[in-house]
Amino acid sequence: MRVSVLGGGPGGLYFSALWKRRHPADEVNLFEQNPADATWGFGVVFSDRALEFLRGDDAETVDLITPRMETWRDVTIVHRGEAITIDGVGFSAIGRLELLQLLQQRARAAGVNLVFGTCINALEDLGENDLIVAADGVNSLLRHTLRSRFGTSLSHLDSKFAWYGTRQRFATLTQTFVANELGTFNAHHYRYAPHMSTFIVECDPATWVRAGLDRAGEEESRRLCEQVFAATLDGHPLISNRSIWRNFPWVWNNRWFVDNVVLIGDALRTAHYSIGSGTRLAIEDALALTKALEAEPGDLTAALARYEASRRPAVEKLVAASQRSAAWYERFPEHMRLAPAELAMSYIRRSGRVDDQRLRAMAPRFMALYDAGRGPP
Repeated sequence: MRVSVLGGGPGGLYFSALWKRRHPADEVNLFEQNPADATWGFGVVFSDRALEFLRGDDAETVDLITPRMETWRDVTIVHRGEAITIDGVGFSAIGRLELLQLLQQRARAAGVNLVFGTCINALEDLGENDLIVAADGVNSLLRHTLRSRFGTSLSHLDSKFAWYGTRQRFATLTQTFVANELGTFNAHHYRYAPHMSTFIVECDPATWVRAGLDRAGEEESRRLCEQVFAATLDGHPLISNRSIWRNFPWVWNNRWFVDNVVLIGDALRTAHYSIGSGTRLAIEDALALTKALEAEPGDLTAALARYEASRRPAVEKLVAASQRSAAWYERFPEHMRLAPAELAMSYIRRSGRVDDQRLRAMAPRFMALYDAGRGPP
């Protein structure tokens, strides 16, 4: 079988390596428009549950990446200068570029033909293939080419965000909320290497305009965000990497495959960064696609239908949770009226995946603090 994969992100690299390793006689080509050492963003985060799921299917990959990861057991909410710790919420993070390099090494070792710095401008540029995997992200060429047949929908959130890095080290994944004369700001920040952290700044549209960020260039925006979060950064600068203001895009497709072209990762659908599942979803898509193809050898249409049918329920559930989380962030200036512990409770329950029973089991210290603050019933 001849397979072409468009997109050298985690999903495309993972599928390529996995398929070639299991099917060494097949020809697998991966095309990526950027150089091998280029990436957007800084770190990627996995929940403990996501790593457990992946270990069940592919312990080798988990063992490859976990020694390179930063790990913590708590989440911290900083509001009105007070830090509230929510215990028992485990996460791990790794630099996005380091993850890509590890997956590139695995793909090369398996015999995948990796072609970087090559822009594919049309479906025909890929030549004749038995299978084409569209792993080319939010702005997928393949999805756009066949958008009417995929039933693609695309919309954007109103809030603005910019993705920075910093050498400031943070003990946990932290949400820091700041209100000042310009408006309301939130930062999602976590370490992904011993001396590097991701630092995502978010603000509502009114703040974005009032602060002059609608007219600011990348450097001016960076400096303003440093000023807003000066106490959090403790003298460390923010680091830019194409750190422009964006609106989060919602991508969805009614169909997951057309003929021999199948979608995975952000080309298929997006999940809001506030639940940290984009990379997890892409890797799990690749696993599900591999299983479906192996379950229906010689019948590509049946295999791709199996991939969609088996994977869709889990994806729909997670995307729905992501949408609820995103809706909470769209209204975070309203939530900032709450006291710190109340805001923390609102935050941890925002996606609807954590009920009272589960929260009391996993975060007893936080619940004791929360209950003490509410006083006697």
